[in-house]
Amino acid sequence: MPRAVRERQMMDAAVRTFAERGYRATSMDEIAELAGVSKPLVYLYLNSKEELFTACIRREAEALLTAVQAATEPGLPADRQLWAGLTAFFTHTAENPDGWAVLHRQARTHGEPFALEVSVMRDVIVDYVAGLIRTAATESGTPRPGAGPTEPTERDVAGLAQALVGAAESLAGWVNEMGGASAKEATATLMNFAWVGLSDLLKGERWSPR
Repeated sequence: MPRAVRERQMMDAAVRTFAERGYRATSMDEIAELAGVSKPLVYLYLNSKEELFTACIRREAEALLTAVQAATEPGLPADRQLWAGLTAFFTHTAENPDGWAVLHRQARTHGEPFALEVSVMRDVIVDYVAGLIRTAATESGTPRPGAGPTEPTERDVAGLAQALVGAAESLAGWVNEMGGASAKEATATLMNFAWVGLSDLLKGERWSPR
């Protein structure tokens, strides 16, 4: 069997085991058994449990970023780009629950260097969302008379991006654990809350594609 295929089998087994049992409780024996290989072969290909876990984090983070970036079309209004990106995010996390568990729960709770690997991925997503917020501020046009300046500062943009990404992460975790909501339903929930705003949402306003 080609090395790349064998490595993918072992990585798939590792992601599944880490997601179910956690980093500390997982043994290389379990991963080898699930992958259908010997433990020495796992060590030969992937060196150590720490390096294997790091490789799993990087692989799952890259797959998530690729899915989100591939879904967006530059040139569309900011809200449509955000809709596409969020839908891709929720679709990917729902279709890859073990990978999301490794990123969202396991990697963050075991300190450095694992948490740092996840923060790198998160920074990329936050920067992407911040760019959409800047674009939305530009698209909003001239402020209403007497309303005062509406253009957000960089600090405002950074805070809003962090809040939106944090909300998406929490919602994805809740959807995966509880079930019952599709990717589009989760996206609509977050778009209504973040884009329309809680105040207008409670008055019956809803976001819809233009």
